Amino acid sequence: MNERGHQEQRTEGQPRKEGGDQLPRSLERAHADEGTHITQGLNAREQVERTADRIRGELLLTLEELDRRRDRALDVRFQATKHRDLIIGAALTAAVLTGVSVGVAIWRARHREKILARHRVKALRRAWQHPDRLASSAEERPLPIELGRKLVLIFSTTLASAVAKSAVRGLVPRKQSRPAEQE
Repeated sequence: MNERGHQEQRTEGQPRKEGGDQLPRSLERAHADEGTHITQGLNAREQVERTADRIRGELLLTLEELDRRRDRALDVRFQATKHRDLIIGAALTAAVLTGVSVGVAIWRARHREKILARHRVKALRRAWQHPDRLASSAEERPLPIELGRKLVLIFSTTLASAVAKSAVRGLVPRKQSRPAEQE
């Protein structure tokens, strides 16, 4: 097998490639002599047929490897065993998050009265300190900052609607208008 997992087809006379794609010089010369010796008695048609058979064999090996990889990629049992640690980690994380959220919900339900009392005290303090702002705890911003914020909001809304319109125009086919027939 080569470095990609493919089986190599070799004739008995071919030397095995060691250490990458480079052959030692002595083997290169022997291989070159051997190659001319093998094809010396063959005509051009037989050489082409042998080359085509070799390429066909390599293609079939590649297709078999792709088929094997596709089967493995779609095999749920293989993927589950391969990524077992990740699946266990995700399940544990989901269980912990579920437990924490249920615990917080239970705690809030049991301490609802204390939480409401705390909010009411906070609202009374805010009403005492700023009687003109009873409904909100937000600070009033200066006029130029509010105008700038509103202008940015208007600009972003206009830009988003223009982008949405162009996207919809690209998705919906246009009606082809017929040229006016001349009489």
